[in-house]
Amino acid sequence: MATALITGITGQDGSYLAELLLQKGYDVIGVVRRTSHDSYERIEHLIDQITVVPADLLDQHSLTMVVGDFKPDEVYNLAAQSFVPTSFSQPVLTGEFTALGVTRLLEAIRLAHPKARFYQASSSEMFGKIQEPLQNESTPFYPRSPYGVAKVYGHWITVNYRESYDLYAVNGILFNHESPRRGLEFVTRKVSDAVARIKLGMADELRLGNLDAQRDWGFAGDYVDAMWRMLQQPKPSDYVVGTGVAHSVRELVQRSFDHVSLDWEKHVRVDPALVRPAEVDVLVANSEKARRELGWEPSVSFEGLIEMMVDADLERLQGKG
Repeated sequence: MATALITGITGQDGSYLAELLLQKGYDVIGVVRRTSHDSYERIEHLIDQITVVPADLLDQHSLTMVVGDFKPDEVYNLAAQSFVPTSFSQPVLTGEFTALGVTRLLEAIRLAHPKARFYQASSSEMFGKIQEPLQNESTPFYPRSPYGVAKVYGHWITVNYRESYDLYAVNGILFNHESPRRGLEFVTRKVSDAVARIKLGMADELRLGNLDAQRDWGFAGDYVDAMWRMLQQPKPSDYVVGTGVAHSVRELVQRSFDHVSLDWEKHVRVDPALVRPAEVDVLVANSEKARRELGWEPSVSFEGLIEMMVDADLERLQGKG
């Protein structure tokens, strides 16, 4: 039985990846930070099937101990401070987790179990102020937030350890991927939650920032499959993963309200305070390499994703009475 270690297992991607690996017969080890309360909502249904261990991306010793104790075949680094607006208000903390945390985990693997295959969650935010209309593995990075800058560091330190120490280490440059498990602070979930609340008479207004920003949105369950496929290749390489189609925040909002037969313009207000200091206008993936070498294809459309998320929030809020 293969063993996989996942940092960030309590997050959206971590929970979907744990499900996928359990289905494939893996022994799954989930790394969590020690806190005064457990935040296991996304993995509650898996808790009896996985092993949860404490470690912290800020603490080198804890990471080295965990890697040495379990000697995993695969390590997936999904933990980060991943909310872009927070990276502007907490840039140093973002750098500690999202940049230096990658180095600490790579160092743990190098010292304790260099045979492990390592996956780093890179991000389309690294492209930022885009240098070409479709972004692929060779597109230059131009990050526009402390989060994007930190992810660029994590990306290149992964390449550096691969080339310096002959580690099997890959970067998955994933474009925006969403689901009903997405945090409420992210725009897609903020919209689906608000639409459900407005439909149920629990709210009347949704405040957003830049409605013209365009993103390449896909389903998180599809994207964790791409992560796994990357670590099954004969040689390590980096891959861009996305649908190849961009939609604006305005379109996201309109389709979400349309799904519950409401007029979005009666409920949405633009709040200048929610506009980023440096905006990323548009991101669109060229995933030709991933489709060709990994055999990966997205299975959920943009429209299907919106309906899935709005319906899930309606069901959740109705369940709360």
